[in-house]
Amino acid sequence: MKLPIIKHLTNFIEENDQDYVIETIETLEALTEVPSLKDEELDVLGEVISNLYGAIEVDKMIKEGTPKKEALNNFMKRVLGSIDK
Repeated sequence: MKLPIIKHLTNFIEENDQDYVIETIETLEALTEVPSLKDEELDVLGEVISNLYGAIEVDKMIKEGTPKKEALNNFMKRVLGSIDK
């Protein structure tokens, strides 16, 4: 996951609607089922999907009242904390 991408996607959600991101996730997840995809291509799709899910999580925290910068930092700490375990 990349914080600048999640931040950009969070701004997109604020300016547009979360539904666009959800539909994009669904589309990309459907693409992962294409049998001819190479591992590298699946990795890229997985990374993009992870960033999209991350933006949805950050947006949720913002809507619950967490300031955007704090929500982004808390999310990344949570991600890095889960990697360390």
